[in-house]
Amino acid sequence: MKELICITCPQGCHLKVDDENGYTVIGNRCPRGEAYGRAELIHPTRMVTSTVKCTGGSRPRCPVKTSGPVPKDMVFAVVAALDAVELTAPVRIGQVVLANVCGTGVDIVATKDI
Repeated sequence: MKELICITCPQGCHLKVDDENGYTVIGNRCPRGEAYGRAELIHPTRMVTSTVKCTGGSRPRCPVKTSGPVPKDMVFAVVAALDAVELTAPVRIGQVVLANVCGTGVDIVATKDI
């Protein structure tokens, strides 16, 4: 039995997931908690937010994020890949900064116009 705190909504339900009998979830107050509990044990993922270097603009760094969740064990590799990225202004919100980061099938996109 694994214990988790659900992060899908502000309620922060304390979940117990039985990983020996089909990933039964108890303690959730909504269906999202049940889905989160299962996913967290079977295939945990996270969104990544960071900044990258940017020249020629009003700011020295541009905020970026993943376009979707990446496997949790790849988060540090994704952040390390961002160290090599240097943008040149203008940069538009939603612009793909790094496609298919670390072979995850997820893009890194800009979250601010610079």
